Amino acid sequence: MLTDDLQITTTNLSHPVEKPGKLWLPERVLFTPGALEEPFGKAILERVSNLNLPVELLKTNRITGLRGATERETYKIAKNTLAIVQAPPSAFKFRPIPPSADFQFNVAEGCPAHCQYCYLAGSLQGPPAIRVFANLPLILQQTVNYRLSGKVTSFEASCYTDPLGIEHLTGSLAQAISFFGKQSDCHLRFTTKFDAVDPLLHLEHNGHTRWRLSLNAPIISRRLEGGTTTIGQRITALRKLALPRAQGGGAYPIGVVLAPIMPIEGWQSAYTEMFDQLQQQLDFDTDLTFELITHRFTPGSKEVLLGWYPNTKLEMDEETRSVKRNKFGGSKYVYTNEMMAQLKSFFYREIGTRFPKAKILYWT
Repeated sequence: MLTDDLQITTTNLSHPVEKPGKLWLPERVLFTPGALEEPFGKAILERVSNLNLPVELLKTNRITGLRGATERETYKIAKNTLAIVQAPPSAFKFRPIPPSADFQFNVAEGCPAHCQYCYLAGSLQGPPAIRVFANLPLILQQTVNYRLSGKVTSFEASCYTDPLGIEHLTGSLAQAISFFGKQSDCHLRFTTKFDAVDPLLHLEHNGHTRWRLSLNAPIISRRLEGGTTTIGQRITALRKLALPRAQGGGAYPIGVVLAPIMPIEGWQSAYTEMFDQLQQQLDFDTDLTFELITHRFTPGSKEVLLGWYPNTKLEMDEETRSVKRNKFGGSKYVYTNEMMAQLKSFFYREIGTRFPKAKILYWT
């Protein structure tokens, strides 16, 4: 687990930064035979072996031993398991993912964090173990077949995982960033709630990778985002990523994903605290975007989340929400139009005032 202690160090008086967060280490690391047929899979084996983690070489390509006596026990076992596997054929068929990007691909499925609103609930099949794809280089090559004519094509890599949360174990992000850095007409995007960016600052990305840090009001993060780094740690990482190379930074384009936005009691003050920290750290010109996502849930995700977190304080009251239906007959619960208008007005005003050169990509 990562520490949630607010231990502050100071690089200079104008830019206090938090002590870096701890790295996630699984209790079990499983390798399928298929994964070890891949050179990248063998490289991951070397990485985790150097960390002295308990490694199991499976005899078949089937992952077993993840089920417990209860849903909660299954969750605990799975979330402490890292499995290195070959991506299935479906992983090579990229789906459009608007408004986030043109297409998505996955370096892994499953996440080491314990966010009580987790959007993976109900999205992935089976226990939520972290499955890393050993044939990632082949997946990256597949992006060539999805490039759109006449424009830069964007690819999202964090729909089903937090890639930075497992990077020290896999090296997948370094592979992807380096690959996209050599492409002239496609860019990489991903989101993280972790802060271990230092090993990736030196990569030759050529401005083709946009890091986005998922931020929220600090009080919401402390309550609902278990196993992640603090908001202050993430903002410090964002500063490192955006700073010019001459100042020790990564010179990356950056973004903030404000999600999930929640109108808790005193929400204006809570989010003002976050904006104050962000403005203090990003006090220089940078290529900055914002994506604004309000909290929503489906009946299926609510059921799964209550199984994982039976004592959660997450508000999921259907009676106070509006129902939004899709063309396939599914439904999700969102905030009322009146509340959405209040939230949108506040966030657009704060961003416009504090970061006038930044782009707001979408509100949802």
